[in-house]
Amino acid sequence: MTSFTVSTRRKFLIGTGVTALASAFGGLVMPAISRAGARPLFTHGVQSGDVDTTTGMIWTRTDRPARVQFEISNTESFKDATRLTSMDVLPDSDFTVKRLLENLTPDQDIFYRMTAVDLDDVSASSEPIVGRFRTAPSARRNIRFAWSGDTAGQGWGIDEVGMKTYATMGRHEPDFFLHSGDTIYADGAIQKEVDLKDGTKWVNKVVTEEKSKVAETLDEFRGQWKYNMMDEHVRALNAVCPTFFQWDDHEVINNWSASKDLTADDRYKVKSVPLLQARAARAFHEMTPIRYTPAEPGRVYRKIAYGPMLDVFFLDMRSYRGPNSDSMQETLTDEARILGDQQVQWLKRELANSRATWKVIAADMPIGLVVPDGEKIEAVANGDNGAARGRELEIADLLRFIKNAGIENTVWLTADVHYTAAHYYNPDKAQFQDFKPFWEFVSGPLHAGTFGPNDLDQTFGPELKYVKAPSAEQGANLPPSAGFQFFGLVDIDAATEQMTVRLMDRDDVELYKVTLDPVRSA
Repeated sequence: MTSFTVSTRRKFLIGTGVTALASAFGGLVMPAISRAGARPLFTHGVQSGDVDTTTGMIWTRTDRPARVQFEISNTESFKDATRLTSMDVLPDSDFTVKRLLENLTPDQDIFYRMTAVDLDDVSASSEPIVGRFRTAPSARRNIRFAWSGDTAGQGWGIDEVGMKTYATMGRHEPDFFLHSGDTIYADGAIQKEVDLKDGTKWVNKVVTEEKSKVAETLDEFRGQWKYNMMDEHVRALNAVCPTFFQWDDHEVINNWSASKDLTADDRYKVKSVPLLQARAARAFHEMTPIRYTPAEPGRVYRKIAYGPMLDVFFLDMRSYRGPNSDSMQETLTDEARILGDQQVQWLKRELANSRATWKVIAADMPIGLVVPDGEKIEAVANGDNGAARGRELEIADLLRFIKNAGIENTVWLTADVHYTAAHYYNPDKAQFQDFKPFWEFVSGPLHAGTFGPNDLDQTFGPELKYVKAPSAEQGANLPPSAGFQFFGLVDIDAATEQMTVRLMDRDDVELYKVTLDPVRSA
């Protein structure tokens, strides 16, 4: 695989100013306290995302109203750089700006540089900030990407070590990182200290006003995102690796659906879940380099075509679901759905049209693990180990379609449950059998409490091939310092087109590895 060496990557990071910012502020990007006569500042680094063969999104944020100038180049020196039309950033977007870079060369390093000019004083301009990504290939080459989920959850914030899993992933130099949801914990306040079971304390070195309570206002939701980007490891990965974002529940509130009731939750003055959702969705799109979909502004589900060997289908298992219930409906009604009819029809169409060797379905929740919401069901599996019912009906319909349409080489990647596992779905052992065998890999959390393992429902015949989670003696909600923080790595070999999946921990220990051979279409 064509990629930077470690020394080249470090050299680039120094050039971006990421290392300098971390040193100057003890690993943090701090907001400007006094701006009088000062130059504009970029406050939270850069991001890129949703990169394909000829396009990619980029993002940054300034500390004031500014006109941001953009340059792109195929070289780190920015020799013969192309200057793009400037864009203005204003308070209504919280001074964020993102844009789609177009007409790029496939399989090419793209360097982007941004400079901010103060709109109140056009003679004052910022130091430039730089990022890079590599476009997807148009021909076969080795591909590597990482995935995981769950950042800054359960009160575990930025300690003296920081969000180490991001740094560990970065050492593998992935082409992109797939963030599988729970990208923030808008419902999880961060306190200065947390008492640990051994008598010691977890100390959050960074605590902000917005992160000290549950998010209710738009600015508080924005503040959740800004908190994550105060971590030096997050910013360093963002500067050199595109992130493909999807969301789940904690971007809004735990286990939200139409049945969520905040009446008795004293943490919330805002009791309307739809209003919280609307504010959360706006912050999600402002603070990430996700693409804009004109047909449905705010849409999260989408496909990223990453060359001839890989298509990634991002699901939204949150926005179109029916209310959480016992999920035992006998027929597939809107109440029983988790994806919604329109998204399912899109997914079927896109899977059928895909010519990529591998079709990765990025699901923010697992299929076969039972995830409860009190007495209700939060995910797909309802725990009865029987015929497909409730939300299982929609997944059964999708799996049947994949089989009947002759679609090969689907792999499901997910997070959500805060441990890591490998599941092989075997129709010979299932109650619903009208599907082709497939794999589902679970990984996370990135930087949150560790739980699990969850029960496996046998409706679709999952075989547990590997699991690592806390023992009963270790308990639940272990801090990141306990080491149970996980991510996955996927390599696709250009010569053989084999896919190798590895489950890793934050100390870079390989826990499980399997190589999948592609099925060749007749």
